[in-house]
Amino acid sequence: QLQLVESGGGLVQPGESLRLSCSVSGFHLKYYALGWFRQAPGKEREGVSCIGRYNDEPIYGDSVKGRFTISRDSANNMMFLQMDSLRPEDTAVYYCAVPPPFTPCVPGINNYDTWGQGTQVTVSS
Repeated sequence: QLQLVESGGGLVQPGESLRLSCSVSGFHLKYYALGWFRQAPGKEREGVSCIGRYNDEPIYGDSVKGRFTISRDSANNMMFLQMDSLRPEDTAVYYCAVPPPFTPCVPGINNYDTWGQGTQVTVSS
């Protein structure tokens, strides 16, 4: 059974950093592109970042470019999102997700069919 489990969320002050992790079970990450999404209260879920199967050029949303970094450890079936210089507007529930196998890194939540349960990130002074 395919399963994604996020961890690493929490409460931080503006300017601080967090590293989110996503543990994968039931399949091997090397066959999948990987994505991170987030959903703030009262807003639609939006894409944060995506990286392809061969660690090709990652894609980032405009609001996180230069501050967030996506990575993967396929050997250990893990994916990560390093978040630096956090801002109050980054407050949201963050989700990791994968599209069907052998699918390239593509935007749009409808392209992803396996999701984690989410982890809360709150940025506040």
